[in-house]
Amino acid sequence: MNVRTYLIAAAAAAVLTGCGSQSGDSNSPAATAGSSGAQVEIANTINYGSFGTTADIDCADGKSLNIGGSNNTLTVKGTCANVNIGGADNKVTFDRIDKEISVVGLNNTVTYSDGEPKVNDTGSNNKIGKG
Repeated sequence: MNVRTYLIAAAAAAVLTGCGSQSGDSNSPAATAGSSGAQVEIANTINYGSFGTTADIDCADGKSLNIGGSNNTLTVKGTCANVNIGGADNKVTFDRIDKEISVVGLNNTVTYSDGEPKVNDTGSNNKIGKG
């Protein structure tokens, strides 16, 4: 299975997982897949997955963000409420994180310009901080 097929399958699985949620948001999930990764938005949460890409993501004003994959360089604009990052060797820069950031995996470098989020680092050799 090539990377693009894997990402599309992962995006589809994420959409199906969200079908049973009790979200008050009536918007339908939106999914995109391309050379900069796969992105699925369910209610107020963005799920992004990719390998070896450089991309911009927009949290707008308070969406939550889940990132999966490895060797990515990501710039996240806007204000994220909660952030979860899994994988290895990702470099992620945020404008602002309001509530909480959780990082699992190895060798991830995560910086944010604004906010005072609670930081959970359950991986190994991750660097997380205001920068």
